[in-house]
Amino acid sequence: MSINGLTAWPEGVGKRVLDQVDSTNEEARRIAPGLLGPTWILAHRQTAGRGRRGRAWADPRGHFSATLVMRPSEPPAQVALRSFVASLALYDAFVMATGRADAFSLKWPNDVLLNGGKVAGILLESAGLGATVGHFAIGIGVNLIDAPVGAAIEGHAVAPVSLAGETGISLTPEEFLDLLAPAYARHEATFTTYGFAPIREAWLARAARLGEVITARTTRSEHVGRFDTVDEDGNLVLSTSTSRVVIPAAEIFF
Repeated sequence: MSINGLTAWPEGVGKRVLDQVDSTNEEARRIAPGLLGPTWILAHRQTAGRGRRGRAWADPRGHFSATLVMRPSEPPAQVALRSFVASLALYDAFVMATGRADAFSLKWPNDVLLNGGKVAGILLESAGLGATVGHFAIGIGVNLIDAPVGAAIEGHAVAPVSLAGETGISLTPEEFLDLLAPAYARHEATFTTYGFAPIREAWLARAARLGEVITARTTRSEHVGRFDTVDEDGNLVLSTSTSRVVIPAAEIFF
């Protein structure tokens, strides 16, 4: 029996557990045309997992690799704000597992930190024509047992950590999914009912380095400034020495 219904599997949401797959986001693309409702895909092993900007994604023993695939009706810009919904769901799942809200924070645009190290990441992918999103996939990777060893870390990037390594708490991928899926469903209900405003407020309350000086690197430029906020469109807002900068996409360094 779940505690206050917080860990009951969400009604109308599918679940597929695979022993091995190329990537859960690729599997999402394959099954999307026949979806009857949002569906979680969990794989015990990915042979071709990937991270942001096409980077290879390490898949060590005990890693959580899953994708939530759906067919949303909103415009693409609104759909993409679900990265913040997913971040909040991850935060809640970690707190449910550990009871340690103070240990976790959210790093713009889509990472979760544990004791300052990266414990989880999110990769969004979509397909469609023009202003229509045919399907939307939220890929999530979590270092449950081990963190990648020997991975190349860009200067000033946060190092990877694992849940077990930092807290001593070991969860199987299925156990973590049973926390994550209900948490996501709760925040999704808020998002679809009330829009981005309450999601944004909750995200900012958990944001890493809010009010501090950070570095944002885009493909063309680098900005150093105070992390002021995330705006109503999900953009990062920095106050630099010369101006206030609004950044839709970037890599963040502390």
